[in-house]
Amino acid sequence: MKLYYLPLIMLVLASCSLNNNTEQGYSNKNLKLTDNKLSPELIWQLGRVGNVSVSPDEKTVLYTLAYTNIEENKSYTDIYKIDIETGEKQQITNSKLNESSVSWSPDGNKITFLSAESGDTQLWEMNTDGSGKKQFTNIEEGITGYAYSPDMKQLAFTAQVKLDGDIHDLYPDLPLADARIENDLMYRHWDSWEDGYYSHVFVAELNGKPIKDNYTDIMQGEKFDSPLNPFGGMEQIAWTADSENIAYTCKKLSGKEYAVSTNADIYLYNLADKTTQNLTDGMQGYDINPVFSSDGKYMAWESMERDGYEADKNRLIVMDMSTREKRDLSAGFDQNVGALCWSSQNDKIWFTSNHQGPEQIYNVSIASGTVNQISRGQQNYTAVYPVGNQLIATKTTMNHPTEIFAVNVETGQDEELSFTNKEVFDQLELGKIESRWIATTDNKQMQTWVIYPPNFDPNKKYPTLLYCQGGPQSTVSQFWSLRWNFQLMAANGYIVVAPNRRGLPGFGQEWNEQIIGDYGGQNMKDYLSAIDALAKEPFVDEDKLGAIGASYGGFSVYWLAGHHNKRFKAFVSHCGIFNFEQMYSTTEEMFFVNFDMKGAYWEKDNKAAQNSYANSPHNFVGNWDTPILAIHGQKDFRIPYTQGMGAYNSAKLRGIPARFLFFPEESHWVLSPQNGILWHREFFRWLDAYLK
Repeated sequence: MKLYYLPLIMLVLASCSLNNNTEQGYSNKNLKLTDNKLSPELIWQLGRVGNVSVSPDEKTVLYTLAYTNIEENKSYTDIYKIDIETGEKQQITNSKLNESSVSWSPDGNKITFLSAESGDTQLWEMNTDGSGKKQFTNIEEGITGYAYSPDMKQLAFTAQVKLDGDIHDLYPDLPLADARIENDLMYRHWDSWEDGYYSHVFVAELNGKPIKDNYTDIMQGEKFDSPLNPFGGMEQIAWTADSENIAYTCKKLSGKEYAVSTNADIYLYNLADKTTQNLTDGMQGYDINPVFSSDGKYMAWESMERDGYEADKNRLIVMDMSTREKRDLSAGFDQNVGALCWSSQNDKIWFTSNHQGPEQIYNVSIASGTVNQISRGQQNYTAVYPVGNQLIATKTTMNHPTEIFAVNVETGQDEELSFTNKEVFDQLELGKIESRWIATTDNKQMQTWVIYPPNFDPNKKYPTLLYCQGGPQSTVSQFWSLRWNFQLMAANGYIVVAPNRRGLPGFGQEWNEQIIGDYGGQNMKDYLSAIDALAKEPFVDEDKLGAIGASYGGFSVYWLAGHHNKRFKAFVSHCGIFNFEQMYSTTEEMFFVNFDMKGAYWEKDNKAAQNSYANSPHNFVGNWDTPILAIHGQKDFRIPYTQGMGAYNSAKLRGIPARFLFFPEESHWVLSPQNGILWHREFFRWLDAYLK
């Protein structure tokens, strides 16, 4: 039995000069390991690169870097910069204030960032060496994002505005009452309840004085959110090149209409006449993330065509701002696009796209629409920034968390700049990652990742895990996860099999969409094809197979539990869907279940919908015969925690070995460091008990 106590790790904190009078921050730099294997504790102590910003003169990269203090159960974030030419790194801040949203002023003379040093989160600025720090906004209850106009005469920022009352406004004589009254959908989202506040975009003139009350709400009185709740950021808001307009993303729907629709649009607010236009009127799906060419001629954005379909093809649309003519530059490109960025000459747009597993760098010509792939290999590029004749990009692999790289635009070769965790990884033994193509039951070829334990010996037999991906339409790419970390599983002696089964993007839209209305169908056969193919290998112990996954992957585990024909000896399901009818009635984004299930469970004449509900895992509990660990968070409103309770209770009533790991303060994810470590200890404790 493996022990899961905190490994003996010596922490040597780097000494750094302070540029302010605040208490010194926290860092896990210069970790010295006594074991060359990855552990849950070590994963949480690695440095995490945050947002990146390139200086206007294209000489310096700013970024944030977070380190976790496990004992305190929280992380600390500071600002760093890199000289692009020399690679020299410098820490700019060193405090316990958790600076975020770091950027440059448009003239490059100041570093700007958000900080809660004064109490609420406000905009601050300082000199490029970290000196001269001062608060720039003093908005009541703080701000959530910001963007300077190109001419530096105005500032756009986002903040919360209270427009709805609560139970105490209705009954002021009951100040201690604790209740909610709901009259419409949707009243909660992912991990939080609606609270009467809405995110609005504001604009203020810059006159050298702190911004306190001299600003305008460009969405005055509107009960809508921009950026989109809950994950949108300032990438959904942009200034036009002439500083005369602000484009913002918003879904201007309410109640039930909001819950069943993905129809978000891009609006253009004119500062002079205070008018607003809908630039994407008539486009029915998600239209988000506007970016303007520096000459002001074009706006590009990410667009989905169909309303209600959150996993539709993400297209690249360009609009001529003078004629309002729109062009789909990705019409012949059977992949999604993301992270759009204009070239300095405005003749092309850079973007990232998943292609058969990895996220690669591409560009598309504005004139011809020709798409060019720049990078290749096993990695995820998550953002790109043109700098002269090269790109600055963030890159992640299954072997390493995010780092910053310079990429040659001619060869696609990259060179690391940040080296945040190099010293740690130099001390680690990692497992080999292999890409295989496996035949499916309908004679297709399916890309599958296989991750081997460190120091793999082909003459030995290893317990093996089938990883079931969530989403449901989210590629098994070259990601690095604090929770579903393949190298950590390999370090614990497991081979991991991670197939890009039907219903995952990066393999064409037909492959991606096959899953709709077929949750218990071909993609489940794909999973079994993958594990059956690997089980034939002499180094795989076919008597010690497990299946694991979260969200849709958690549903997959529950479904496989009733259909696996004794292949597996252990299951782990995190936040999985167990009962489709209950899921439909209790989730929040109704468009998701409407589209994927092909309708509601009460539509008895809807054969497609009835086929979906017939494949609900709870219908097959009578076939369960294998130990199962169910995990769920109480604040998971996408897949409510009663789904996990239902699976666990059913297993116990049937006399099947089962365990329920419940996190009262976690949601669809596990974000607390100590909860994350506990998650891994229980995860491996369960698997080891039945597979080792």
